[in-house]
Amino acid sequence: MSSLKADFDELCEHIRRGRELGHASFEPVYYLVFPPEQILDVKRQTPAWMAKLHQEGWDIHTFSIVEQIWILLKGDPFWSLWVTEDKSAPLDWPRTNKALADILTTENGLLKRLEQALQPLEGQQNALLLVTDLEALHPFMRIGAMESQLQGKFHVPTIFLYPGVRTGKTRLKFLGFYPEDGNYRSVHVGG
Repeated sequence: MSSLKADFDELCEHIRRGRELGHASFEPVYYLVFPPEQILDVKRQTPAWMAKLHQEGWDIHTFSIVEQIWILLKGDPFWSLWVTEDKSAPLDWPRTNKALADILTTENGLLKRLEQALQPLEGQQNALLLVTDLEALHPFMRIGAMESQLQGKFHVPTIFLYPGVRTGKTRLKFLGFYPEDGNYRSVHVGG
């Protein structure tokens, strides 16, 4: 098993090569895949990785799934109703999860927020988007579905910090227990 440091260094090399190639059909989407039990290690390493990318000349922008989910939940007009309903049956997880998933997917809310984060970066030569906290998508959705819906909109290198297992060149198992998904069109490092 490779180390997080070695995997991140390899990821940086892929990003450098991708920037030099500039193929029109290549979308610069990268996944740093790591075992779910290393989520905390990745969170500890992320500031150092951002500093390294900055030293290499990248203008780093972050998109935290946790922060975006919270913004969508708090902004939903029915949020206070959901909270009240949850208090009446706090252990009804299927109902709670469905309510939360509905808020996140209504009008593609989370997807649109990611697209809105990408739009202003288009045309910025050294811009890079770092997407963190993917584990917060469980049990609502998986990032592969969002990536495929945004195909053609990744104009700057976008790195997803992906807790899961790589089961092939293009196949990933989110959090290590979801069924493997081979619908990714990105570069995977680690896992």
